Amino acid sequence: MSAVFTNGRFFVPQKNHASTETPHFANAMLVEKGTIMHVGDSQDVEIQAASAEGAAIHDLGGRIVLPGIVDGHMHLMLHGQSLAKVDLGNCRSLEDISRELSAYCKANPNAPRVLARGWQQYTTGGAALASMIDDIDPRPIFIDSLDAHSTWCNTAALKELGVATMSDPAGGKIHRDSSGLPSGLLSEGATVHIAWPFLAASLSTADKISALRNAVKSYSAQGYTGVVEMAMDDNSWEALQLLRDLEHVPLHIAAYWLITPDLDLQACLAQVDKAIDMRKKYSVEGSPDCHITGIKIICDGVVDSCTAALLKPYSNSHGVSPDQLMWATDVLDKVTERASNAGLQIALHAIGDAAIRQAVDGLEKIGSENKRHRIEHLELASAEDAQRLGKLGITASIQPVHSDPAGLRAWPTLLGEHRCGRAFPYMELLAGGATLALGSDSPTASHVPFNNWYSASTRRSATELDYIPPSILNSAVLPLATAIQAATSGAAYSIFSEGKFGTLEKGLKADFVVMDMAWNADQLLESHVMQTWFDGKKVFDASV
Repeated sequence: MSAVFTNGRFFVPQKNHASTETPHFANAMLVEKGTIMHVGDSQDVEIQAASAEGAAIHDLGGRIVLPGIVDGHMHLMLHGQSLAKVDLGNCRSLEDISRELSAYCKANPNAPRVLARGWQQYTTGGAALASMIDDIDPRPIFIDSLDAHSTWCNTAALKELGVATMSDPAGGKIHRDSSGLPSGLLSEGATVHIAWPFLAASLSTADKISALRNAVKSYSAQGYTGVVEMAMDDNSWEALQLLRDLEHVPLHIAAYWLITPDLDLQACLAQVDKAIDMRKKYSVEGSPDCHITGIKIICDGVVDSCTAALLKPYSNSHGVSPDQLMWATDVLDKVTERASNAGLQIALHAIGDAAIRQAVDGLEKIGSENKRHRIEHLELASAEDAQRLGKLGITASIQPVHSDPAGLRAWPTLLGEHRCGRAFPYMELLAGGATLALGSDSPTASHVPFNNWYSASTRRSATELDYIPPSILNSAVLPLATAIQAATSGAAYSIFSEGKFGTLEKGLKADFVVMDMAWNADQLLESHVMQTWFDGKKVFDASV
């Protein structure tokens, strides 16, 4: 049956993802069998004819209608698991953290272990010792850092993991005290190779399916109809397929298989071969709504833990140097070449300017034009490298929610004011011709789209509204229309799906979201998702 949607403000993005402050809106849309058949005026012949022939009429009350949002960078299983963890995102001190964890422990006496998320390193002065949280509860306590690159453990958790006898894994570190015993913090590869697999193994299949189901529901409730999963592995993929066998999943899922560093080149290439085989089995042609599209490689860490790779030392004399990148350049080149030659898209996590340089150089060697390889985060790109992405056809995958100034309090000390002024150079990337694909990186940050767009278009904090950032953190903002395009058509383009979804256009899937929002960056945080439609069917309704 046909459906006519009227009395709405249907956002029609610009085709070239260009910066614009004057977006165009239509006021009616016709949908048939899950496909958009017309977008225009309520008096258009197509709309009038469908209405006369008995199409269902949906009056949207003057609300804004956007294409279904596509999260350009997220972690589906981790997001689902995070919904059940203690949220420490609002904690500003060790006392706050202890209070939140103690309250959870009292309310959940039968939980086998205590899982938390959202710890920000600056709130504990950069320290993360087991002794700081040992008195809270005798059960194992695992705390994810906000950026998900570190895990803070109490002594019981360290014992449960058995890290005392382990060596540091490739690309990671088990932090130790002066006597050589684990002190409480696992960072980078130690989180990925030790903490994550252990906690995943502790979950039943039913728990994993439930986590994914809750993740999908929470995404539909925020207007998402597509996601780009950026750290897929066997554990998550198996559970996702079981969920899809059980029920309809109203999300387009494009997944990048995580490739982890190894001292043995052949072991690295074997991981790529696994991804190649997985893509053959779950291709976009055979499994259009849930497929493997590429590989994800983490080239460095994050600024707050001083593991982002910089061309010049950290201002506090800590952190990694360019020769401590997670991947040796020659190994990285062989891995990306194998993947690219097999038709896989490549996504490289690079935050520090040294890692970004390595990523751009590497993608230039294998050629990115028409392949839509991408770099994730790009938080400290040099002016030179910011201009190179567009020329080389590299997608700029950005997460403005990470630029929330309330979370960057430690940056002037860690980086020096001179480098803070170069942080998050989104307008430079755009000016250089790069396509922007906007994502949330959930659960390392909120997946609520308005927070992301607010940070992008105001450079103010969406989490601490009264916080006034230092002027050194006020880099150029993105126009609201540009941010929204990056979160819809830009993200779809990044995975070769612009001909299927991402815009409100004839012939594309009827994926759209009805918003209660004003087209004003300053008022974004007052906005709400009212309805989410996937393939022409309503999958979320705030009134129900």
